[in-house]
Amino acid sequence: MSAEASVLFDAPGPKARARHRIVAIVGGLVILALLYLLVRALATKGQFTGDKWAPFLDPVTWTSYLLPGLQATLVAAFFSIILAIIGGILLGMGRLSQLRPVRVACGAFVEFFRAVPVLMMMLFAYYLFLFGFQISGEALPLYGVVAGLTFYNSSVIAELIRSGVGSLPKGQREAGLAIGLTSFATLRLVLLPQAITLMLPSIVSQLVVVLKDSALGFLILYPELVRSGQTLASLQGNLIPTFIVIAAIFIIINYLLTRLANYLERRLQARKRGPKQPPLDTTMISPSLAPGGALAAPGQT
Repeated sequence: MSAEASVLFDAPGPKARARHRIVAIVGGLVILALLYLLVRALATKGQFTGDKWAPFLDPVTWTSYLLPGLQATLVAAFFSIILAIIGGILLGMGRLSQLRPVRVACGAFVEFFRAVPVLMMMLFAYYLFLFGFQISGEALPLYGVVAGLTFYNSSVIAELIRSGVGSLPKGQREAGLAIGLTSFATLRLVLLPQAITLMLPSIVSQLVVVLKDSALGFLILYPELVRSGQTLASLQGNLIPTFIVIAAIFIIINYLLTRLANYLERRLQARKRGPKQPPLDTTMISPSLAPGGALAAPGQT
């Protein structure tokens, strides 16, 4: 068989590959047909006329609605990912701690916030800041969005850190202990840097999740891109074109982040392989030292 077998399943044979191609072609045609029917229905409702798209040629549409919404989305994502990385590293180290109370507490925190929906955490944080800390104004929705995203993504990054440390050879830990480092120092100085380097592409890919989940801030009145787009659509009466443009903006940003993750992954793999060694030039080696050659007698070199 030309295709290589995987660990999870055998490589498909000629008949299976033919069936896969048929299913892919039929599925693609069905999707195209559904998209055609959807576009046709929207066109019948007048959603693709020129006057629906004309507002996007007006600079005010971008400077007053879309760009401020995009800025708010990026601000929430930026603070969330910074706090999530810091919290994820601390929680990951806590889950690997030799102290049982610390390990149990960090494990309970991670498992709880991984299971709770992000929207529920945003709502809880919003009302906690409102009634518990008496915070109001424009900062309140931002705090709610950042808190919800931070709790969830720090738990995910903690699991990535734990998985990265668990995938390292056991000799790394033993080497740290052998040179006199404590367990915590071995984790902090030897294991953690390698785990972060190993899981860096996955951590960068988590940026895509943060950016997409920031749209949930719409429900707690955060003026991110989706909410700004809905305000624009209510004013112009072009809901479908507006959300198509917003979707295109999200796709472009997430595509760039995905390419960044792939670039980092290639760089890390190339660094692991190391630089290619030049071929050995045997013409410059003395016959007495040449591989497979006989040792020359004294005075004959």
